[in-house]
Amino acid sequence: MTGARTSEKSRHQHPDTRKPERKAIVHRAVRVTVAASAGFYPLVYGLHQPSMSLYALFGPVALGMLSPIPGSGRQRAAVMLRALPVGLVLVALGTALAVRTWAAVLGMLVVGFTLAFAAVAGPRPAGAAPGLQLFYILACFPPYAPETLGARLAGLTLGVLLLAACEVFLLPAPPTASYRESLAYAVEAAGRAANEAAVSSAGAAGTTTPDAGPRHDAPGGPPGSPPGSPAGKPVDSWADRLRAIGQQLRFSQLPPAERPAGAGRVDRAMAQAGTATRTLLDQLARLGGPAPTATTRNGADADAASADLLSRIAALCATTAAALRTGRPQPLPWSMEQAIRDFQAVRVRQATGPPQAVPAVPELRRQAAVLGMAESARMLETAVRVGLDGRRTGPIPPRELFWYADSATARLWWRRLVGNMTLHSVQFQNAVRTALGLGAARLVAGSLDLTHGFWVLLAVLTLGRTTAGETWAAVRSALVGTLVGAVAAGTLLLVLGRHTEAYAAVLAPGMLAAFALGPLLGIAWAQALFTLVVSAAFAQLAPASWQLAEARIVDVVTGSVIGLLCGLIAWPAGARREVGRAVAGLLDSYGPLITGTVGALLANPPGSASLPSTYPTMHRLRLAETAYAQYRTEPGEHSVAHADWQAVLITANHILVGSRWLPRFDLPPVGVTPEADVWARTSADRLALTTARLAALCAGRKPPPEPSPSSAPHSPAEVPGAPPLPMLIDLEVWLSSLTMELRHIERSVPPLRSGTPKTPSP
Repeated sequence: MTGARTSEKSRHQHPDTRKPERKAIVHRAVRVTVAASAGFYPLVYGLHQPSMSLYALFGPVALGMLSPIPGSGRQRAAVMLRALPVGLVLVALGTALAVRTWAAVLGMLVVGFTLAFAAVAGPRPAGAAPGLQLFYILACFPPYAPETLGARLAGLTLGVLLLAACEVFLLPAPPTASYRESLAYAVEAAGRAANEAAVSSAGAAGTTTPDAGPRHDAPGGPPGSPPGSPAGKPVDSWADRLRAIGQQLRFSQLPPAERPAGAGRVDRAMAQAGTATRTLLDQLARLGGPAPTATTRNGADADAASADLLSRIAALCATTAAALRTGRPQPLPWSMEQAIRDFQAVRVRQATGPPQAVPAVPELRRQAAVLGMAESARMLETAVRVGLDGRRTGPIPPRELFWYADSATARLWWRRLVGNMTLHSVQFQNAVRTALGLGAARLVAGSLDLTHGFWVLLAVLTLGRTTAGETWAAVRSALVGTLVGAVAAGTLLLVLGRHTEAYAAVLAPGMLAAFALGPLLGIAWAQALFTLVVSAAFAQLAPASWQLAEARIVDVVTGSVIGLLCGLIAWPAGARREVGRAVAGLLDSYGPLITGTVGALLANPPGSASLPSTYPTMHRLRLAETAYAQYRTEPGEHSVAHADWQAVLITANHILVGSRWLPRFDLPPVGVTPEADVWARTSADRLALTTARLAALCAGRKPPPEPSPSSAPHSPAEVPGAPPLPMLIDLEVWLSSLTMELRHIERSVPPLRSGTPKTPSP
C-alpha cells in the first residue's frame, strides 16, 4: 500500500544512513499495528460493531501509513489530532453522498482537489492529505447507510486517538534540530566571520575594532564546521566552510517538519531570515582574505569605517542568534540602518574630496561589499524579529520585501492560494490530476457496481505519481504484488473457511509484516502483503470466500489503468517541463527589474523616478521554487543537460534585494555625469538582453541576437571625469556579481555549449 520511494531511496544510501531509516520504518509499523489492533479487536469481538471496527482499523492505517506526516512523535500526533475534525466531516459528507453515484463522484472531485491542493500550505498538511482522502473514499461507497454514521465517526475517533497516543508513548520518533536552532548556528558562524573580517580591516587601517559581542561555541564540531560534520574534519577552506554552513539552510537539507514553508507571517519571516543568512555567508566567503593595505589617508579611514560596520554586523549576528535560541527578540542599543547611512556618508565625503585623497578602486569595492553585508544583516535581524513576534506590524522598509509583516493573515493565505491557482503551478497540476483520477475511479466503480469498489480509488491514490513513467513503474510492481497476494489470500480463505479466530490470529502479524516490509522491499511486497491484510480483516467482518481475492485483483487493475491514463493525459512529464517554463518566466522578469532599478538610481533630480514592481519576480520565483523542489523529488537522471535551475533561483533573490537596497542607501546627492549615465544604462541593458536570451533558451524559443561589442567603459573607474561616487561603485559591484552568476547559468544551458558567444561583461 505504501509507495516504493522510500525503499528505492534507501537502496542507494550509505548503510549507516539506511540503518536509522529502517529502524524508523519498523517503529512506525509497530505503532500503526498496535493502534489498529487495539481498536479493531475489541469492537469486533467485544461490542460486535462491524462498521465502527472498520473505521477504527483504517483510521490508523490511513494517517499512520498512507500519510507521510513528517516530524517527531509529538509533532505527528498534533497533526493527527488537528486532522481528526476534518476527517469526521469527510466521513459524514461521504456517508451522505453515497446515496447516488453522481453525487459521490462530484464530492470526490471537490474533496480530491481540495486535499491535494493543500500541499501549498506546507509539508504537514500535504502529508495528512492522502489519509483524509481515504476517509471520504471509505464512506462514499454503498451501502447507503446514514444510520451507521454515528458508529463510523466513533470508530474513526477511537482509531485516530489510539494512533496519536502510540505516536507519543510507543517508540516515538525522536525530535530533530529545529529550524531556529539551525538558523542560530548559521548566524553565529556569520558573526564570527564578520568579526574576523573586522579585525582584518582594522589592522589594515592601523586601528582597533570594538568588541563584537558575545560569542557561542557551535555544537557538533569546531567553530564554523557545518552542522552534522564530524569534529576534527574541517572543510577545505574558510570560504568553503561558510558556504557549507549556508547550504545547511536549504529546504532540501532540512527535515520536512522543520521547513518554514507555510503561508503565515512566522514561516515567511523565518524563510526570509534563512535566505538573508545564506546571502550574508556567501558575501563573507567572497570577501576573501585580509583587507588590502590602505594606500591613502582616506583609504585608512575607509578601512576604519569598514571595520566599524563589520564589527556591528558581528554584534548584530550574536544578538540575533541569542534571540533565536531564547525565542525573545533582543533590541540593539543602535540601529543598523543608521549605521549604514553613517557609513555611506563617510564614503560620499571621501569620494567627493581631493582627487589625490580618494581611496583606490579596490578599497572602494571592498566598501561596497561591506555595505551589502550590512544590508543582509539588517534584513536578517528584521525578519527574525518579525518571525519571533508573529504579530502584525507596521510597514517595514523596504515594504516590497517585507510586505507580509503588515498584511492580515487571511490575505497572506489568500495570496498563496491565488498565486498557485494557475496551470503553471505544479501544485495545481498535481491537485487536478489527483481529482480527475479519483473522480473517474469513483464513476467507474459505481457504474460497474464493483465489489469493494473503494479499492479502485485506493489504487489510484497510492499508485499515482507526478510523472507517467514513474506511475507506470509503480503500477507494474503493484500488479505483480497484488496477483501474488491475491493467490495467497485466496488460498488462505479456502483453507480457513469461516474460522474467524484464525483470521484474527493472522491479522496483527500480517499488518506488522506489511507495514514494515512493504516500505523496505518495494511496492510489489507492499501490495502482496496488504492484500493478505485486507482479506483477513474483511473475513472477520462478514463471511468471505476466495472471490474476495478475485475482487481485489479486479479493483487494483481497474484503479491502476485509471491512474495510468490520468498520468498520461494530465502533465505526464511532471515538473520536468514546468520547471523550464517557470525558470524562463523568472528570467524574463529580471530585465525590467534591473533596468528599472538603474533608471531610478540615475533619475534627475535624484529620487524622482518610481521603482519597478517586484511582484512579477516574486510571484514567478515562488512558482519556480515549487517546480524545482518537485523536480528534485522525481526519479531520473538529474545531471542531464539543462540550465542550472538552482543558480537561477539564487540570482532572483540577489536581484530582488539589490533592487530595493540600492535605491534606499545609494541615491546620489546630485545627478551623475552623462558619461557615467551612459555606462550604467548600457551595462543594465546588456544584462537585460542576456536574461532575455537565457529565458528564450530555457523555454525553447529562438533567442534574440547577441549584442554587438560595445566601446563603453566596463567600470565607472574607467569613465573619464566621473568621480567614484558610492552609488556607481555599488552599482558596479551589483551588476558585476549578476554578470558572473548569469555567465554560470549561460554555460549550463546546453545549446550554448557549441560555440554560441558568451555573456559580455557590463
